[in-house]
Amino acid sequence: MAAAARGYSGVWRRAWQRAVACNARGGAVLAGKSGLAPWVPVVGLEIHAQISSNSKLFSGSQVQFAAPPNSLVSFFDASLPGTLPSHQNGSSAVVQKLLTGVLNRRCVEAAVMTGLALNCSINKKSLFDRKHYFYADLPAGYQITQQRVPIAVNGSLSYSLCIDNKMSQMVTKTVRIKQIQLEQDSGKSLHDDTRSQTLVDLNRAGVGLMEVVMEPDMCCGEEAAAAVRELQLILQTLGSSQAVMAEGQLRVDANVSVHHPGEHYGVRTEVKNINSIRFLAKAVDYEIERQIEELENGGTILNETRAFDSKLGCTVPMRDKEGKQDYRFMPEPNLPPLILYDAKSLPANMNHQQVVNIDWIHERLPDLPSVKRAKLVEQYGILPEHSFTLLNEDGLTEFFENVVKQTQMKPKKVIGWILNDLLSYLKQHSLTVEESPVSSVLLADLLNLLEKKEISSTAAKQVLAELWKGEGKTPLEIVKEKKLELIQDQKELEQICQAVIDGQENEVMAIKAGNRKVLNKLIGLVQRETQGRSNPVLVKQLLEKKLSE
Repeated sequence: MAAAARGYSGVWRRAWQRAVACNARGGAVLAGKSGLAPWVPVVGLEIHAQISSNSKLFSGSQVQFAAPPNSLVSFFDASLPGTLPSHQNGSSAVVQKLLTGVLNRRCVEAAVMTGLALNCSINKKSLFDRKHYFYADLPAGYQITQQRVPIAVNGSLSYSLCIDNKMSQMVTKTVRIKQIQLEQDSGKSLHDDTRSQTLVDLNRAGVGLMEVVMEPDMCCGEEAAAAVRELQLILQTLGSSQAVMAEGQLRVDANVSVHHPGEHYGVRTEVKNINSIRFLAKAVDYEIERQIEELENGGTILNETRAFDSKLGCTVPMRDKEGKQDYRFMPEPNLPPLILYDAKSLPANMNHQQVVNIDWIHERLPDLPSVKRAKLVEQYGILPEHSFTLLNEDGLTEFFENVVKQTQMKPKKVIGWILNDLLSYLKQHSLTVEESPVSSVLLADLLNLLEKKEISSTAAKQVLAELWKGEGKTPLEIVKEKKLELIQDQKELEQICQAVIDGQENEVMAIKAGNRKVLNKLIGLVQRETQGRSNPVLVKQLLEKKLSE
């Protein structure tokens, strides 16, 4: 295992080097070994997003994360004999309700909403299919999905990423969305290696999923990660999915292949069930490098399913796809076509509460992340790259806007304190914005003290460090307790400035000779003498006045 890990780390280093080179050029051609043709990596994604709904796709069973095993399973979820799916339940009999699964309208509306947000064409008539495969956590032996005519097709997703990890240099790219389909989730298999057994939890079986199929328009892990993060933000903004990857609400399958320029696409491998954006980037880059190395050494790429081992930082084989990918798709015989309407096609005599109106959903779409970023830049005058950081961190936009509302400081200065100071504290301690011990009210109070020139920026950073301890003190209380107020007595400051000048003859001579940069050293010495309690602007004025005398 250790030897394998050492081999993986070498591949991993080269993967990062090539991924960075790919990103820096903005293209997708990677250099091969000396004398060999370059390589073109191709990456496509299939993203499974769990729909945010109180009940499952075809049953009334509750959807709840981390519920006791097999506590949220109906007869239909367990695929007991005689249970059937349907679009609507026409019987009030209790037994009939238990045996018949009813299509969840909320799931349909969430899929339509997502399709519209991703610039898709919504199919007014979509079909359900059966996808057959045997696995212990799929009790029916098939999954109800939409393979032939899905609910949404032909969309696009624009996303942005940094060039050479520089936030000030960003490029926008677009990936095509092939389709969005409604389908059932499977249960969950829990492998107990110590007892050599597998336990099955069907709580997740039948939960509504949206599968978003992205065309192979990406070329590296960073692009794949940026696209998924943008999709995650869109889903959360819409409320169609909570998209919490740690809870399995957003899972990614990455299809990766490489080929020489001008040739057909190479044999692809599928890296399944990636549950972290960071792991997605690593898995894709590793797989690209693994395939290139395998081909350059005379090997072949198998059409196989692989998994990403986050501990080793590599992909490992799961099962060979050759001969095992015939899912025997067939139309779902128990479900009629799913019919949607728009304003023009909606019959006048139909009950609007019993249909899904595409136009009605479209009119109620919220501002998407791209629009929110533009508004942040326009309203607050911040840099575009800052707007990306605000939206990428859950709750940070609201935190920033709350601080701006409660402080006299300009938004351009506020953003610096939030991104450079508060966010670094949060990342250092692995905390979310919601978990921050420094509330927006406390930070606003601190920035008001700084804006009123009652404390220096150095003292403000000291106060922020004290606030981080979460002892319940206000910024003003900390300032008084630590005696961090700015010195208001100008005569006292003049005496300190004069003492610094008298002790720095060489620096004074350099300044008088025209080297004005040395003045910053004198300002720093005054700041040290006053323990950060002097206003640097005033100190500079006093020093310049005395040096000109």
